[in-house]
Amino acid sequence: MSKQSPPRSDTKDEVLQWIRVCQETNDEEAQTNLVLHYERLVQSLAHKYSNGKSYHEDLVQVGMLGLLGAIRRYDPDFGRSFEAFAVPTIIGEIKRFMRDKTWAIHVPRRIKELGPKIRATVEKLTTELQRSPQIHEIAEYLDIDEDDVLEAMEMGRSYQALSMDHTLDADSEGGTVTLFDLIGSTDDGYEATDQRMLVLDALVVLSEREKQIVQYTYIEQLSQKEAGERLGISQMHVSRLQRKAIKKLQEAISSATSDGVS
Repeated sequence: MSKQSPPRSDTKDEVLQWIRVCQETNDEEAQTNLVLHYERLVQSLAHKYSNGKSYHEDLVQVGMLGLLGAIRRYDPDFGRSFEAFAVPTIIGEIKRFMRDKTWAIHVPRRIKELGPKIRATVEKLTTELQRSPQIHEIAEYLDIDEDDVLEAMEMGRSYQALSMDHTLDADSEGGTVTLFDLIGSTDDGYEATDQRMLVLDALVVLSEREKQIVQYTYIEQLSQKEAGERLGISQMHVSRLQRKAIKKLQEAISSATSDGVS
């Protein structure tokens, strides 16, 4: 798409012609002409809301989507100029993007929309009552449930998240900790300890020879041949005792686990 603006001699009739062609045929050239023609308008509206922030280009893209939506929906028979129809559409898209982007935690849209109303109501009632309004007074003024007021006020605290590197005072001597330092973690040792205790309890079902086989082959990691040499028995005999021991342990552990669940 060319970045050069079309000649400034574009007339209202030409714009309407481009819009009609876009709506009827999805002609890319007509759409490009409209985008370039209203590029400055979109840039201006995006700048108004971004105020130099890093997401200015995002707002421009969102504004362009609003412009394209306005092109598709515009009906000149309603008697409004295209600009008068497009500007509210573009601003609406930008505001929706801003609302969704600036909330750090996902909040239902109705709560987001309720927040500004509550703030305005609090300011108004504070002036009228010469004190901070109570929850039931805010709810009554807005004709909503008190629970909705409380939820919106609580969710308002989620408007901006803190970095995990955010520091907090830890003591009176100036020591600090980060939020990350305060998050607990799961100690895998607990689960390993439970498993060891379960196996140790199950070992009572084994004979002394079977316990030796388990000790040599699983704990000391000896081969069946090496275990047999220590015990003075054949490798085949070790293999048979090993399978028997494992089967006993599996049955004992399965029984213990079932009893624990029940």
